[in-house]
Amino acid sequence: MTDLVLRNVHRRGQVVDVQVRGGVVEAFAAPGVLSGDGVDGQGGYLLPGLVDAHVHMQQWASNRRRISLAAAKSAAEAVELVRGGDEDWVFGANFVDGLWPDAPHKDLIERALPGRKVALFSADLHTLWLSPAALREVGVDHPTGVLVEAECMAVTAKLPAGDPDAWVLAAADAAAARGVTGIRDYELTDTVADWTRRLGSGQLSVRVACVIAKHLLDVAIDRGHRTGEVVPGTGGLLTVGPLKLFSDGSLNTRTALCHDPYEGDGHGVAVVPQEELVALMRRAWQHGIVPAVHAIGDRANQIALDAFETVGCPGRIEHAQLVSESDLPRFARLGVIASVQPAHAPDDRDVADRHWAGRTGRAFPYGSLLAAGATLEIGSDAPVAPLDPWDGIASAVTRTDDDRPAWHPEQRIPLKVALAAACGGRSSVEVGDVADLLVAERDPWKEELREMPVALTMLGGRITHGGQP
Repeated sequence: MTDLVLRNVHRRGQVVDVQVRGGVVEAFAAPGVLSGDGVDGQGGYLLPGLVDAHVHMQQWASNRRRISLAAAKSAAEAVELVRGGDEDWVFGANFVDGLWPDAPHKDLIERALPGRKVALFSADLHTLWLSPAALREVGVDHPTGVLVEAECMAVTAKLPAGDPDAWVLAAADAAAARGVTGIRDYELTDTVADWTRRLGSGQLSVRVACVIAKHLLDVAIDRGHRTGEVVPGTGGLLTVGPLKLFSDGSLNTRTALCHDPYEGDGHGVAVVPQEELVALMRRAWQHGIVPAVHAIGDRANQIALDAFETVGCPGRIEHAQLVSESDLPRFARLGVIASVQPAHAPDDRDVADRHWAGRTGRAFPYGSLLAAGATLEIGSDAPVAPLDPWDGIASAVTRTDDDRPAWHPEQRIPLKVALAAACGGRSSVEVGDVADLLVAERDPWKEELREMPVALTMLGGRITHGGQP
């Protein structure tokens, strides 16, 4: 249904009905004025649909079925958490070893689960810890079984994936239940082909910007893909996303590239050297493909910004977790979007305090970026954090997710800004807008954000969650 009346919703302090026609918001009126088939908004609060700006959708769909290791305080404890797994493969996820007193090793798994195929993923997806049997299965000989960065990514692609399309469609439905109407999918696969296939097998509950992996740049160019264009035959549900490139690693693995050294561990890792980064960005931009550069450490962010300045193209920096003061104004000046994941700030505060000691005043610097004129977009980086923009919005506004005081409260951003950054830049619902909408059960300006209940979600006028006649 794309022609309907959404009745009884709060908008700008008033209760109104909303006429949706042809998937577009056509009019607002006082309750009872508009006629036609309707759905009850139950007195909820009308907002633009949420857009998760950074998701690894297949990994998130798989992660929902893995054993959580988030509570593990050591490598030994992580192994104990998966000891009871009885499947052919045992999968665990979300461990954070940056604060562990012991080191992960394949022998720890072997002693607890002898002969079993075990694969454990770190929370940031930059480390994969495998048992000896799992290493043999994927044809890798490794002294510790702890794979990081490129080696981790390559082996992850070889692991069994269950029924990925069905899992992904179910995960998209779950996202719609939280008010999500769009995602940007950063899987390192042929996302255009993957999502086109999924669209053929079932109705999508979210719009998808299909990000281009580095190794598929030539394929994308040959197909004539250009960032922002609709993928033909998908009814506007699929668009071409940016080209994903890596400047560095991650904080937890101490591979985020920084000006200052880690204690005994160097400065981090330059995943793609600056010269290659510039060449790839230039080639992409010549063909209408916008770069999106993963940069976490302050040195990596500087390198990425230098590359954007050299190429002279707009684009995105994904994460921007540690930024030098002198680089903050360059985001706005160069037209580079800061694509950030605020849920990571409270998640990583302890690791950052340890490994970025003395620098955390400019870590996850959303307030400073905003003050410098940067455009912010909010994502989850799921499965690093849950695919739930309300969690990111709450973290951006409060800088905490437990009973501790706000971590660097000066970096908080206003709720109005956070909502717009999590709604694809939309700050309100207006006549002429595509009817990608949500109705929150409670007033976001007055109620707890993180657990905000969603009464209804609409995608182009089609109800994807909730709704009562």
